[in-house]
Amino acid sequence: MTRPFATLLALTASLGFAVPALAQAAEKPVSIVLVHGAFVDASGWRGVYDRLTRDGYEVLVVQNPTITLEDDVARTRRAIAKARHPVVLVGHSYGGSVITEAGNDPKVRSLVYLAAFAPDAGESVAKLAEKPVPGEAGAPLLPPENGFLIVDPAKFATAFAADVDPAAGAFLANEQVPWGLKAVGGVVGHAAWHAKPSYFLVTTQDRMVPPTAQRGMAARAHGIVQEIASSHAVMLSHPDAVAGFIERAGGTRR
Repeated sequence: MTRPFATLLALTASLGFAVPALAQAAEKPVSIVLVHGAFVDASGWRGVYDRLTRDGYEVLVVQNPTITLEDDVARTRRAIAKARHPVVLVGHSYGGSVITEAGNDPKVRSLVYLAAFAPDAGESVAKLAEKPVPGEAGAPLLPPENGFLIVDPAKFATAFAADVDPAAGAFLANEQVPWGLKAVGGVVGHAAWHAKPSYFLVTTQDRMVPPTAQRGMAARAHGIVQEIASSHAVMLSHPDAVAGFIERAGGTRR
């Protein structure tokens, strides 16, 4: 350490100043790729992104059009290719289907499913969602229009984001990204969770993907499961808990 730099450290310490750059200097040995689900865009990851980058991770955020599963997988693979380190691949909701296929990339270390679908080979989100769970609400979708689905705007806040600020929930309802039927019905060719460690954050207050269905998919994948009392929009209502869960899946936090 040079004398001027040592002097600067001593001075800042004596004055009670923090030196954030030094605390964050050691970059974590994994990269995190975040994949959003249906009806929202990548901006919903902001709180999680801020926490993870503050903790020293390289974080890449995929902006999927959610028109076809094939295109969303291709975009996710491009993000994986850009990562500097082995990847923890995270999917929310329909994003779970995307990471199940894209996660076969050899750079992917582990998979994280947040309130998410985890299809097996030959399955689609449509197939997984076709059987209702007794006593648990299903997604209040309107009939398809021009090849796309949306959530009934009058029911969106309650079904998708019941524990999010009401004004934010109302905005989300009105700025929905329509979900293409070719994404809903896109079939997974090979399920990465057969070969990669998988982590499932089950949202027990979910009214889009029933908690019982989430638990069933996690059990089938032999995943590590944690439950949280959250709506479907867990990355918005509990960003710190989500970030911590992702960090544990990366093996860099206990």
